[in-house]
Formats: sequence, C-alpha cells, structure tokens
Amino acid sequence: MTTTTPPPRGVQPVRPRSARRWPWPLSLYQSAVGKKWVMAVTGLGLVGFVVFHMIGNLHLYEGPRQVAEYAEALRDLGGHLVPRTLLLWLLRFGLIIMFALHIHAAYSLRALGGKTSDAIDPVTGNKKYATKQDFIAANFASRTMRWTGPIIALYLLYHLADLTWGNAPPSADDWVRGDPYHNVVISLGNPVVAAFYAAATIALVIHLYHGVFSMFQSLGINNPKINRWKRGISVGIAGILLVGNLSFPIMVQAGLINEDDRTTPIPPTEEVEEASE
Repeated sequence: MTTTTPPPRGVQPVRPRSARRWPWPLSLYQSAVGKKWVMAVTGLGLVGFVVFHMIGNLHLYEGPRQVAEYAEALRDLGGHLVPRTLLLWLLRFGLIIMFALHIHAAYSLRALGGKTSDAIDPVTGNKKYATKQDFIAANFASRTMRWTGPIIALYLLYHLADLTWGNAPPSADDWVRGDPYHNVVISLGNPVVAAFYAAATIALVIHLYHGVFSMFQSLGINNPKINRWKRGISVGIAGILLVGNLSFPIMVQAGLINEDDRTTPIPPTEEVEEASE
C-alpha cells in the first residue's frame, strides 16, 4: 500500500490549469471538428471569391472601357440603397476575416495532427480517402501546403501593393489611380512580375485542389456514391482557375493584351479606389 506525502502546511498543491471554455457557439471552434468546419466553410467562401475574381478579370480581353465599367460597378454595389463603396468594403472585411480564420484553423489543425501517422491528413485530420489514388494525390498536395500557403500570402500582399495601392516596384511610378486596365498591362508587362504571378497561380491551384478535395471530408460528405465525383470537382475548379489566371500574364507578355490601340481616356481620379485587379 502506497501513501502520498501531503504538501507542507501553507503550500497549495499545484493543479493543472484547464483550458477556458468559450461561450457557445464559439466553444465549437475549440474542438478539432469545429476547426475543420470553420476551415471548410471559409475555404468555400475563398474559393468562390477566387472564381468570381477571375471571371471579373476576363474583362481584360474586352478592353479598358469594360474593365473600368466593371470596377465602377463593384464600387456601386447596392445602388442608391447604401452609401457608395459600403458593400465593397463590407465584402473586403469579410474576406479578411475569412482569410484570418482559415489560416488560424489550418495551423491549429496542423499542430493537433503533428503526432499523427502519414495516413492522416495533417490539416483536415481525415484518416483515409476513397481510393489509394485519391490518397496519393491529396497527400502530395497536403505536403505542399506548408509552401503553397506562405507563397499565396506573399502573392496576396504583393498583389494589393502592386495593383490596389500602387506602391510596389517596379511599376509604382507608372501606376494610375482609377485605371485598372493600364495598371495590369504595365505590371504584367514586366517579365519578372509576370513570372511571379504565374508561379503564384500554380501554387494557388495546388492549394485549392487539396482544399476542395478535403472540404468534402471535413463536411462529412463521404458517401461512396459521391466520392467518385470529388476528384472531378477538385480537378475541374483547379483547372479552370489555372487556365484563366495563367492566361493574363501570358497574354500581356505576348502583346495580345496591350494599350497600343487604346482610345478610352484614363478615368477621372477623384476618390476612386482601385478595385479587383
């Protein structure tokens, strides 16, 4: 029979501090399941934004007037029902919140999955995929997440500084407020910048392929009747974004998107904010 020695008089025993529980529904985020759901839902929102952003940038093929009209339409979202640019700024803040939650959930899940085996996805925590081929493809993408994630973050910062704020080299001196078409042509006309955008697009596509693939797992969509479609949906979204976003630097470098025959004057610069690209 073993006995325990009581602590000296006046000394309080050390008790492990339990994690503080957040109020519901925030407490759901403290669990791995909650983090996976947050990552899946925010990822879905970010994928939707990337697709919408690419579709909007296709106006580059129509010319500067159409690009300027598209940018103006974004600033006038809501019409006369709300102040000008209010909805655009609300969408921007929403994207920032989703991006922050997505990053935090990703790193939290990676920390939780650090001691798991190779058969477990380090981000989503899912144990297996429908087929061996699915596991190999998703496992390759998941292993690159530690690289594609930071590359995308750097790309986003440069993208904003380059085309939205107009203070990123080498095209900062030629940046014109309120003329997104001109700014895109000047920026992507530099071979180094075009190569960086192309590399970032590839990193984004790899990241999104794994994200879309894992989103089904995280949301519990794992029915054998649906599993065969997951790869097709993931490849389809990734392929569309790859072709669409890669076309912009390639076409500018090829001279097919240019200002040689431009007849549209540069828009007035009042309090115009750069939108989109």
